This record gives sequence, C-alpha cells and structure tokens, in this order.
Amino acid sequence: MTTTDVTLPQARVKGSRRPRMLGAGKQLHAGPVTYVVLAVFALISLAPLVWTAIAASRTDRRLAETPPPLWFGGNLFKNLQTAWDQAGLGTAMFNTVFVATTITVGTVVFSTLAGFAFAKLRFRFSSILLLLTIGTMMIPPQLAVVPLYLWMSDLNWSNHLQTVILPTLVSAFGTFFMRQYLVQALPTELIEAARVDGASSLRIVWHVVFPAARPAMAVLGLLTFVMAWNDFLWPIIALNGQNPTVQVALNNLGTGYIPDQSVIMAGALLGTLPLLIAFLLFGKQIVGGIMQGAVKG
Repeated sequence: MTTTDVTLPQARVKGSRRPRMLGAGKQLHAGPVTYVVLAVFALISLAPLVWTAIAASRTDRRLAETPPPLWFGGNLFKNLQTAWDQAGLGTAMFNTVFVATTITVGTVVFSTLAGFAFAKLRFRFSSILLLLTIGTMMIPPQLAVVPLYLWMSDLNWSNHLQTVILPTLVSAFGTFFMRQYLVQALPTELIEAARVDGASSLRIVWHVVFPAARPAMAVLGLLTFVMAWNDFLWPIIALNGQNPTVQVALNNLGTGYIPDQSVIMAGALLGTLPLLIAFLLFGKQIVGGIMQGAVKG
C-alpha cells in the first residue's frame, strides 16, 4: 500500500509534465492562412522586378499603348545589349563592384572595431562619444555634399573613385548596430580569459571579437553593399560622369529628345541583377545570422 501510494503521484506528475516538455520542443507548422499571406506579400514584392523585366522585353511604342503589356516580349536581349553599349555598363560594373566591395569591407571592419570599443572597453567620455555618433545619423547627408566636395577638390581627388570610397568607410549606423549586438553576443568573461592567457589586443579582436560578431557582420555587409551599389547622389556629383558607377551610367540612358523607356528598363534590370545574385549566394548565411542574433539578443 505504501509503495503504491508513493509511486502513483510520481507517475502522475511525470505524466503531466512530459507533454509540456514535448510540446516545447515541437516544431511549429504554418497554417494555410499563413501561406496565403506570405504568397501575397511575395507577389507584391516581386511585382516591380517582374514589370521591369516585362518592360525591358518590349518596344518603347508598345509600352506607350493602353493597356500596357502584361507578359514578356521578344526584345529582351536586344534591349539589354543596347543598354549595355549606350551606358558603358562594362566599365561602370567594374567600378561599382570595386567601390561597393571596398566600402563594405571597410565599413564592416571599422564598425566592428568601434562597436567593440563602445560595448566592452572602458574609456573616458565613451557615453558622450556614443551619443555624438548616434546624433550624426539625424543629419541629412545632403547637407554635407558641398563641404565634402570642396574638401575632395582641395585634395585633387575629383573624378576619382577614392572620392566616393573614403567618405563612407565609417558608418554611424554600423557602429551602433555592432555595439548593440556585441553587448549581448560577446561575454566580458571571454575577453578577460583571453587577456589572462596573455593574448594581445589584436589577437583578441581577431580570434574572439570577429568570430562572435560574424552573424552581425554578414547582415551589416549586405546592407552596406546594397546602399553602396544604389548610391546615386554623391557619385554623380563627385565623379562628373568620369569613372561612373552603375547608377551614374544608367542616368545617361534617359538623355535624348524621346528617351527609350524599354532600354532604360533593360539598364535598370542589368543594374539589379548583381544584387540578386549576391543575395542568392549569401542569403542563407545572412538570414542565419539574423536568426542567430535574434536568439542571442
């Protein structure tokens, strides 16, 4: 009797807890409504890209008709070749890849170092400097165009790619983003343990900080690359049509008495393809980095 009275409540307690533990470990499955909503949002997001491809495959006369075309035509490759030749996209693509890659690497490295300093190092006026860094994000970049152009002219850097690269190697947003991530993702005890083992500051950054910050660095790298690739205002002012980037070169397609809209759309499609390829190649790592950062935060 005593054994039965003791074991039965234990069995009941274990039996009541087991479904909760199994339920917590189960994978959530989306319902049909979720798939419908996601499909609608996907179609809305892809609509501009699909319309650009449709317009690039038609003639300018057909685009001016009502109703507009809703399916692909047969002039896609012809319009792509025309846009490539008229805008000089070969040189522009090379310049943009070089500029965007350099800006991305510089921004990610410097922002990670600055974010690590604000997150884990103790120095005087760190809070004030962080507030000043965040405050620069509130200043419209258009206000800095004139003094920045005068400064680059004094350095005789006009019409050179370094004029576009150097002013954007450090990002206030990137510094704040990496600081917020490293506060949670990088334990202070790990840094202290590396110092006790005799690791130098450079070795700590290379073997401790960078591996811990890798997911956030991937996200920041993609955002920076996209912004650098699509930048138009400062490159068209600083380069003056020489050594153009993709966006500056595409601006030449709109010149003329009657611009050919199909060729313009073909150029826009060519300018978008490298970004799509980059996301297809690195999208899995970037999404994984976002999810890992969300779990750590």
